[in-house]
Amino acid sequence: MKTILTTIAVCMEDAFTKAGYDKSYAKVTVSNRPDLCEFQCNGAMAAAKAYKKAPIMIANDVVALLQETDLFETVEAVNPGFINIKLDAKCLADYLNQMEQEEGLGFEKAENPKTIMIDYGGPNVAKPLHVGHLRSAIIGESVKRIARFAGHQVIGDIHLGDWGYQMGLIITELKKRKPDLPYFQEEFEGEYPEEAPFTISELEEIYPTASSYAKEHDDYRENALQATFLLQNGHRGYRAIWKHIMNVSVTDLKKNYENLNVAFDLWKGEADAQAYIPDMVERLKSEGYAHLDDGALVVDVKEDTDTKEIPPCMILKSDGAALYDTTDLATLVEREEMYHPDEVIYVVDKRQELHFVQVFRCAKKTGIVDSDMKLEFLGFGTMNGKDGKPFKTREGGVMRLENLIREINEEMYQKITENKTVSEDEAMETAKIVGLAAIKYGDLSNQASKDYVFDVDRFTSFEGNTGPYILYTIVRIKSILNRYKENHELNGLTICPTQSECEKALMLEVAKFNGVMHTVFDEIAPHKICAYIYDLANAFNRFYHETKILAEEDQTKQKSYIALLKVTKDVLEQCIDLLGFSAPERM
Repeated sequence: MKTILTTIAVCMEDAFTKAGYDKSYAKVTVSNRPDLCEFQCNGAMAAAKAYKKAPIMIANDVVALLQETDLFETVEAVNPGFINIKLDAKCLADYLNQMEQEEGLGFEKAENPKTIMIDYGGPNVAKPLHVGHLRSAIIGESVKRIARFAGHQVIGDIHLGDWGYQMGLIITELKKRKPDLPYFQEEFEGEYPEEAPFTISELEEIYPTASSYAKEHDDYRENALQATFLLQNGHRGYRAIWKHIMNVSVTDLKKNYENLNVAFDLWKGEADAQAYIPDMVERLKSEGYAHLDDGALVVDVKEDTDTKEIPPCMILKSDGAALYDTTDLATLVEREEMYHPDEVIYVVDKRQELHFVQVFRCAKKTGIVDSDMKLEFLGFGTMNGKDGKPFKTREGGVMRLENLIREINEEMYQKITENKTVSEDEAMETAKIVGLAAIKYGDLSNQASKDYVFDVDRFTSFEGNTGPYILYTIVRIKSILNRYKENHELNGLTICPTQSECEKALMLEVAKFNGVMHTVFDEIAPHKICAYIYDLANAFNRFYHETKILAEEDQTKQKSYIALLKVTKDVLEQCIDLLGFSAPERM
């Protein structure tokens, strides 16, 4: 179904045309003065110059024609040429009733669905997830859900860091500790053990130990580099260790991402792209795209319109080693070959923007991807502590993601159990649900590209622009609906034309849903969902405090109130699902 703004705009365009003016001037917006009107059109102001006519005269011509429609309660021309609109209460009620009946609350899906790949997550294996991994996972998951809701086929890829020097370090340290393992016996020809020679806890300790030791011991570092080389060139024992590392790490990663309600369709990594590198490099050389620069193989990506220096995209280092540029380009080769995406969105730290400018330009210039494929860099800002610096533990170290989640859940548990008679099990389960909302809403309510302060006290508050406040509003609506259901049928209710200002304000907020969602998808802007549901929750709570709902004696009025609450709840629940969290039954 059309958005409420589109419905009004079609009517406005018709009036402008009939009045003898171009319909391009008929743009309608939500009023920035809700005390005066609900919607406004300022087109007469812009048309005045073109038609050499006073804007108020143009506005009056249009308004005279708009008086004929039943879409508006009032429509008036106001000096110097504004057109102020109030929507008819019956038309608004009919719109909401239609929303409630249609799939997806009437949101119009894409007419020509695209295949969209989203590259998000990007953790390194053998390392614990920390708060630095939070934003990519949360933003990427929401973008994936939004694009699917818009009707597109979406493929989410974690793109693991699973190939390179870190693997050589782990192999070298493991060989130092357990030299008798069969993986290090060159003469061993049997089957390697199915069980890994380390747990996830041991693996997470091995890597930092090896990394620190290598920085101070050149011979150890050389051994790690040699182990990396042998792994990447097919050493049988090292490949077996690598598989163990992957199995143990991915099992743990899946558990941690599940706690964030984040899921991936593909669990691919840099290793999956390796097979595509030799042919890609050969083609770039043979077709004249790549050339040597100080021994390194590069592709020039600078453009005449650049106002700052854009370095060449480096394909191979002078020693022949591949880099992130190489792997990311090869990954695009693989994605083009296997999935044929129309668009790839990278949800990555904004500090990597230059790298992706180089990769995107190189991919387009060399034909690795089609010229019409859209490559989008969604760079996110830093999650900081109250001191304005990157978020740390109280001791100053990098905080593990599972510890942050635990801290938030404990904070929510304390708040839920204060003056509440709920069982411990229910309180703990509810704390997890509300804690996740606190984390995700706290992150997503900020524009992705902006740095923000992760304030645990503010994010876990039940008041203000927070996840717990949104959930508390949903739970309040659920409670009213459940109490109504004890004695009445909930199905078949319809919203009637409103009689109060606060009720109409709530109805207008609900009616914005489809328009907001189109903007959210077009701009890849989950923060606009947060802004919308905060306004919607505020509108509901004002209505709740000013209206007798369950105590209303007029049955027609009460049924209309309940129908309005039901569509409000459905919109709120749809929105939080797109943000990646849910609401409990009670709090």
